[in-house]
Amino acid sequence: MSMQLTPILLGLVCAAGLTLILDGLRRRPAGPAPARHRPGFTAADRTRALLAAAAGVGAALATRWPVAAILTAAAVWALPRILGPDRESRQDLARIEAIATWAELLRDTLSSAAGLEQAIAATAPVTPLPIRAHVQTLAAAPRAGIRLTDALRVFARDLADPTGDLVVRALLQAAGYHGGQLTDCLSSLASTAREQASIRMRVTTKRAATRTTARMITGTTVAMILGLLVLNRGFLAPYGTVTGQIVLLAVGGIFTAGFVWMARTSRIQQPPRILANANPGGSVIVAATGRLA
Repeated sequence: MSMQLTPILLGLVCAAGLTLILDGLRRRPAGPAPARHRPGFTAADRTRALLAAAAGVGAALATRWPVAAILTAAAVWALPRILGPDRESRQDLARIEAIATWAELLRDTLSSAAGLEQAIAATAPVTPLPIRAHVQTLAAAPRAGIRLTDALRVFARDLADPTGDLVVRALLQAAGYHGGQLTDCLSSLASTAREQASIRMRVTTKRAATRTTARMITGTTVAMILGLLVLNRGFLAPYGTVTGQIVLLAVGGIFTAGFVWMARTSRIQQPPRILANANPGGSVIVAATGRLA
């Protein structure tokens, strides 16, 4: 009986250790994260970690193979994010389009001879949702006695978007009495943002086909393994040996490398930000408005 429990205990330990390793390998920002970034380990991550551990236990009970527990826990943890909907790209796309729309709203409002602070305040309630909270906080800062230039720099920090940095840079020049043709500049920036959104949309559409193919391959593989476990368990008996476990680990490593490669190639590299270190006056605005994170 104790010999039968050994693989189960090993599977539990491996699944728990794998979960901790994956969490430790996740990149986290060195300083306070921008508002749009997820915190290090969220409630959804904890739920997924529990599901991964439970799946690892189930695999250990069903197969008595420690490697099966490891691979199952890793799959339940990572595959939903890799093969699921590309929510991050959609959020980035929605944010870029929102910045373009806001730039056009500012342009149209400024053309009616309104000042910059008044234009920002006027556009805040109708700004698209992805950046509305940021714009409303920006509009509230001058009313709380904060300099517009400081508020704009904190706005750029919290928005954390290269396209947003370009718009903020133009507004900083206008707020510093070097506006020039601000309306023309905003029109150009809005056009640039929409072109970037169009390019991202085309790239995302092409990569959706790759994700669909990966889902089909993964689903077929899992279905075949489950079918063999239920209908022809003897076919998988060689994997119960030490050599078989090593072979299974190598096969799982090949699959893992493929999914890691797909995840890395699916990321769209952001252009460098021009206001990446824009953080002066942040604590003052937090204290005055009570709304910035």
